[in-house]
Amino acid sequence: MSGILRDSRLFTTMIQTTTSKRRSKTPRLPREQRKALVLNKAYEFFSEHGPSAKTRALAAYCGVSQRLLYSLFPNKAALLSAVYEAEISGPFKTSWLPLLTNRTIEIEARLVNFYQDYYETILTRKWLRFFLYTSLQEVSVAPQFIASIVTQLVELIVQEVAFECQLRLPKNQEAFIQEVGWVLHGAVSHLAIRRHIYADQRSVDINQVIEAQVKIFISGLSSVLKPKTLIL
Repeated sequence: MSGILRDSRLFTTMIQTTTSKRRSKTPRLPREQRKALVLNKAYEFFSEHGPSAKTRALAAYCGVSQRLLYSLFPNKAALLSAVYEAEISGPFKTSWLPLLTNRTIEIEARLVNFYQDYYETILTRKWLRFFLYTSLQEVSVAPQFIASIVTQLVELIVQEVAFECQLRLPKNQEAFIQEVGWVLHGAVSHLAIRRHIYADQRSVDINQVIEAQVKIFISGLSSVLKPKTLIL
């Protein structure tokens, strides 16, 4: 009988120790701090497993219960939207637009500086995986980012190149101008996809490739757009 009691006490002690260890992994934190930590972990999780992964696995990865997860974010759509705001559109620097429109600096230097920084800041492995996963599973992340940021960005780039190179932009053809701008933006984006997703680790320096892409874009634009007519 005494042996049974000893075993029972030992089992109870083990359960209490295990429970204590589990609790120590998820200390109590202020709600906003906990929300920020979950958001960061969710970004990592979705980047590796995609947005269709089960919320139970997501909660475990974040170190919280499903109940706590749903108290922070009412559903997966709300969590994905929060990840988008914080990690997809959030890193876009407001300083980039004044740089691109600063006509005291040559357009080639502006574009090279911008796309080198954009590559390092935005086009990371984690960002690209999340972006591509959500696109394949028809979550609105890519259309939202393109509509709110990239469309205006590529149009602005074409306008600035055309201004410096004295090229005439076609009137009422915004969609065409945007498609032209995608030639450069798409080249830089696909460079990142090849390096981070396809694991194409060539020895050529990234900055050197971006410089070449910018030069090719600027010189090629004159074959697409007509020069402005000189007024004497």
